[in-house]
Amino acid sequence: MRIPFPSLILLLGPCLLLTAVLLLAPLLMVAVMSLTDWQFGASAWNWVGLGNYVDLWRDETFRKSFANTTYYLLVVSVGSIVIGLAVALLIESHDSWRSFYRTAYFMPVASTLIAMALVWQFLMHPSVGFFNYVLSLVGMPARNWLKDYDLALPSLAAIGIWQMSGLALVMFLAGLKNIPTELRQACLLDGMHSPIDRFFRLTLPMLGPTLLFVVTVCAIRSLQVFDTVHALTQGGPNKTTEVLLHTIYTEGFSFFRMGYASAMVVVFVACICVLTLIQQVSLKAREQD
Repeated sequence: MRIPFPSLILLLGPCLLLTAVLLLAPLLMVAVMSLTDWQFGASAWNWVGLGNYVDLWRDETFRKSFANTTYYLLVVSVGSIVIGLAVALLIESHDSWRSFYRTAYFMPVASTLIAMALVWQFLMHPSVGFFNYVLSLVGMPARNWLKDYDLALPSLAAIGIWQMSGLALVMFLAGLKNIPTELRQACLLDGMHSPIDRFFRLTLPMLGPTLLFVVTVCAIRSLQVFDTVHALTQGGPNKTTEVLLHTIYTEGFSFFRMGYASAMVVVFVACICVLTLIQQVSLKAREQD
């Protein structure tokens, strides 16, 4: 049944209005602000055009934060997907305690990340931390996990994997539920008794759409990392854990350079849009195949 245009406007009007007010209008304001040199609290500003964007690529701090964010995104996305998929397969293969394990692994996602970051800070404490205690048991020297130039960013990535793998787990469990039991039985009848063969020939291809969605979600959430950096390292030592959102926060609310920070926000939103576009194009290509 075709809906008349006036009725369609009435149905979509509230949604379109909320989208315009809550999403499009703020993005437009940020885009306009990125073309100015406005500083927070200043009564006057000047148009600088693309000057802020040119300065971004000359800014060593921004380049460092972009590289750190890319490293964090790759490590956390890959780690959380591999662990989430492995645990999902283990849980799905055993009926006992399935609900308990599902809840336990998803708990880091539902927990307040700041509170969990403080727990991790204690675990990684250079003097009384649990990790250094374990190292002392095997005769290895203690490490300052969050202050070491080589370990600070990998340590934050490990926390990110711990938090993100539960989300990947739940989504993979939902995808595994959609695999027909008849296909698994057919594989067994065809002599495919090896779990590895069934995984690569049946499970992984059937999980294609779910895997693509999980990759996109984990990548976007990794790109949005801020809480653990702000709570544990403040971008240190010497910018080795500086990430995009923390750089935006520092420029906008510590240095009050709102125009410059807005240019970073535009770049940040563009990265999220690119990831989403890749997901949509890949999904459509898979559907056509």
